[in-house]
Amino acid sequence: MLHITPWERTALQLLAVGEGNEAIASRLRIGAHEVEAYLAGLFERLGAANRAEAVAAALRRGLLGSGLTTT
Repeated sequence: MLHITPWERTALQLLAVGEGNEAIASRLRIGAHEVEAYLAGLFERLGAANRAEAVAAALRRGLLGSGLTTT
């Protein structure tokens, strides 16, 4: 099973509800370029080519709960 960090889980949850890199950066208190780099690594580990595939892969692997929210 793929293990993800709390940061990665939060980023995936924000992706799942349609947040962009700027919103993710703001929420996680890091720069947008850092978000891009972290997401690229996460996408590779999930075998995903884009945001939608990453969220789908995370859901299939049970990495995201069903009660997604941005609050």
